[in-house]
Amino acid sequence: MDFLVLFLFYLALVLIGGVMICICSKTHYLKGLVSGGAQIFSYIIPQCLQRAVLGLLHYLFHTRNHTFIILHLILQGMVYTEYTWEIFGYCQELEFSSYYLFLPYLLLIINLLFFTLSCVTDPGTITKANELLFLQVYEFDEVMFPKNMRCPTCDLRKPARSKHCAVCNRCVHRFDHHCVWVNNCIGAWNARYFLTYLLTLTASAATMAIVSIVFLVRLVLLSDLYLETYVDDLGHFQVIDTFFLIQYLFLTFPRIVFMVGFVLVLSFLLGGYLCFALYLAATNQTTNEWYRGDRAWCQHCPHVARPPSAEPQVYRNIHSHGLWSNLREIFLPAAVHCERKKK
Repeated sequence: MDFLVLFLFYLALVLIGGVMICICSKTHYLKGLVSGGAQIFSYIIPQCLQRAVLGLLHYLFHTRNHTFIILHLILQGMVYTEYTWEIFGYCQELEFSSYYLFLPYLLLIINLLFFTLSCVTDPGTITKANELLFLQVYEFDEVMFPKNMRCPTCDLRKPARSKHCAVCNRCVHRFDHHCVWVNNCIGAWNARYFLTYLLTLTASAATMAIVSIVFLVRLVLLSDLYLETYVDDLGHFQVIDTFFLIQYLFLTFPRIVFMVGFVLVLSFLLGGYLCFALYLAATNQTTNEWYRGDRAWCQHCPHVARPPSAEPQVYRNIHSHGLWSNLREIFLPAAVHCERKKK
């Protein structure tokens, strides 16, 4: 029972922490907590260790590197190795349908294909050659994306919905976010690949979790383990309950139960993020626009002059034109479509 309680407590902390980060990310509370925590730790941790940690964090999250790609492939390889080594063989002995057993491998092939495309595809880099083309794709809303703005780093006019990525050091058309897991920006030209990658990754984790849980349940039913009794600390006979059963399975098949717990947590986290990504796609928003959406004026644009008597303008999404039109824009990017017409 202790193991299950600790695992459920850990799972609850992870999920609550994720939800709180999403809620607080649009407010100043999270920044205040982070800065306050950093000040407290600065008095405790030695300066040399602080510099080493900050240097490592800067390398991991503020420079382009392949660390998270390697980590992603290692974790995926470990999960599939355990699935192939134990679960696949056991399920074949229990005469599981081959369709369900081979489905995770099919999803893996599709996932790796779109993972590679997300990594290597140009997200929509804005250059002198295509600057005028991108300026004609989206309408300027004069709130979040005012006209005649220039990127001080690239020295280019900024098209609507674009943003300069400090990690990649380039301006990206319809910028969504920079993803460390694919070591690339997510923009107009690779958003469709990233969305499919995220969908197949979530599906593969959920499929493996379902197959593994069904295997454990069938094993319990075939062995009539749920009908057995045990002697508790007071010497009384007790019927095996769910908590005791899970602990017994963990002691008997530790790697399988650990893998089930891992892919279950992963399925919840990826499923939540997938729902968020699908919501953004359905409403024709980017993560960057969603994050900045509650700000009335673009506070970080010093070149925008606001009259003293002017009332704050509330940002409204002017790019949403219905579900199917929004999804078509993801899978058939506007700039590519315009380019084909031009040719």
